[in-house]
Amino acid sequence: MTAAVLPVGGLRDAQGRVARDLRVSLTDRCNLRCSYCMPAQGLPWLPGPDVLSDAEVVRLVRVAVERLGVDKVRFTGGEPLLRRGLAGIVAATSTLRTPDGTRPELSLTTNGVGLDRRVDELKAAGLDRVNVSLDSLDRERYAALARRDRLDAVLAGLSAADAAGLHPVKVNTVVMRGVNEADVVPLAEFCLRRGYRLRFIEQMPLGPEHGWDPAVMVPAGEILALLRTRFDLTEAPGRGAAPAQEWLVAASGDCPSGRVGVIASVTAPFCAACDRTRLTADGQLRTCLFAHTETDLRTPLRDGAGDAELAALWQGAHRGKPAGHGIGGPGFHQPARTMSSIGG
Repeated sequence: MTAAVLPVGGLRDAQGRVARDLRVSLTDRCNLRCSYCMPAQGLPWLPGPDVLSDAEVVRLVRVAVERLGVDKVRFTGGEPLLRRGLAGIVAATSTLRTPDGTRPELSLTTNGVGLDRRVDELKAAGLDRVNVSLDSLDRERYAALARRDRLDAVLAGLSAADAAGLHPVKVNTVVMRGVNEADVVPLAEFCLRRGYRLRFIEQMPLGPEHGWDPAVMVPAGEILALLRTRFDLTEAPGRGAAPAQEWLVAASGDCPSGRVGVIASVTAPFCAACDRTRLTADGQLRTCLFAHTETDLRTPLRDGAGDAELAALWQGAHRGKPAGHGIGGPGFHQPARTMSSIGG
């Protein structure tokens, strides 16, 4: 089979959804210890031999792009900037083309620490844009949340990404009750003034020690109510498969017009339009963030499987993608892996 031949149906599941967005975790390691993501002491990291090599990552991404029609690839972690070969992986991925000749969009989800030092090489390698996590503009609150005093480093990373032209620069904020609701409006003002695209995220049950408390989660409705104390919002049309519902923000005072988004994974699931497939740093395929099963691609890859066989394994797993994650349902329980291990 040539790379130009797309298997029938691509990554189509039993619900008729087609996955074209691949999230690739490059490491489970992180240089922060965000309270909603991992315990203060960190987590047991994957042994080095279990982690896919740079060449293995590129091989599986090539199968996804060339044979399965994936046209968006996002590199995640843990913290992907800790991956020494990141720029090389991005550069190799940027040479790939889908069966219709399209170059995939390449993005990076990062905590922003150290981004300013690597942004030029990543841009040169073919990176298109970044998503940077920023949960507070208050130094003390940021340090308490991240358990590291690195706010200045994150702001430097955002500024460098903007200067390098990695647009739109997106900012991700997890809002938690009694922790950082006070940052909702200031973060919106900060991002609107700089042209960043801010997305607020409902806290999801993917944290350490299965300690998610729905009472701590600030739902989308409350986030929007906080924003409306300062801004005039109009729902943006054409959401498609995007996880964030975006809102058009009218210019107000010293804030220009722009957009903010809310990812309401818990209170308003968007599973029916999900177009994502996920690859962990140790080569396990996951069809959903909250899946309780994985398909091992690392072992057949290392045992000599061809691209067609790997593509068929991927398709077979994806056909079993559940209709929804079931958060809030009577049978829901948190997956064993945390977000840092799965990849955002």
